[in-house]
Amino acid sequence: MKIPKRLLPLLEDGLVDEVQRQLLSGKEATVYVVRCGAELRCAKVYKDVAQRSFKQAVEYREGRKGRNSRRSRAMEKGSRFGRQQQEASWHNAEVDALYKLAAADVRVPQPYGCIDGVLLMELVTAEDGDVAPRLNDIELAPEIAREGHGLMMRYAVRMLCAGLVHGDLSEFNVLMDGAGPVIIDLPQAVDAAANNHAKSMFLRDVNNMTRYYGQFAPELLSTDYANEIWALYEAGELNPDSVLTGQFEQTLEEADVGSVLHEISAAFEEEQERLQRISDADDD
Repeated sequence: MKIPKRLLPLLEDGLVDEVQRQLLSGKEATVYVVRCGAELRCAKVYKDVAQRSFKQAVEYREGRKGRNSRRSRAMEKGSRFGRQQQEASWHNAEVDALYKLAAADVRVPQPYGCIDGVLLMELVTAEDGDVAPRLNDIELAPEIAREGHGLMMRYAVRMLCAGLVHGDLSEFNVLMDGAGPVIIDLPQAVDAAANNHAKSMFLRDVNNMTRYYGQFAPELLSTDYANEIWALYEAGELNPDSVLTGQFEQTLEEADVGSVLHEISAAFEEEQERLQRISDADDD
């Protein structure tokens, strides 16, 4: 195939030996299957911000601190240099999240580095050697759905204990291989403690997964792991081995209208993106 321009430097430097094919093109990046020595890996080529349908919304960037004060000031001012640094920060956020979550025993693709806006990482495959399917492409038996949901709730706990919220978690961002679910697509991951929108994003992430698995095991739809986990986190009582019940009793407090409206808006946007993804998949 014709070698994409962004991948040429990796070929010239010997980091990639061959570009075999395009795997998929999403809202933020195009992913290629590449050969590195004897191994097949993924090369995720991030799209320029002008080409992405998923913009770096302020709520996702909130709480991200630059390591360099000059870069941080440039990013705040929105200068050309600042926009370049903002892009680099967006790319590096996924690499950092992958390493952090792997260390927290959350299943994610193994990263091999990010070079000039191209992330090299593990190619997750199914038992037959083909590329592992996304959850939205498969049907599950009830017992497999219950097992997968339990594991995803445990991953949600471990992610939060590691200080991260995925921010865009759904059946479209989880692969399924022979060992179970693998979480992907993390450039928008946010700092749970430093981002004011972390709670609404976490609730949405967990509820997305419960709705998906609840299609195959309807009893899951009556659980409320999202609020249970977040309440433990806010109380400082959450740890990777916390015992979960799936039950949560809401307390009667004065409504935070602003937060409610934000969650409604976020849920609407998520549903529109989900429908668009289904439409795009049908077109493919």
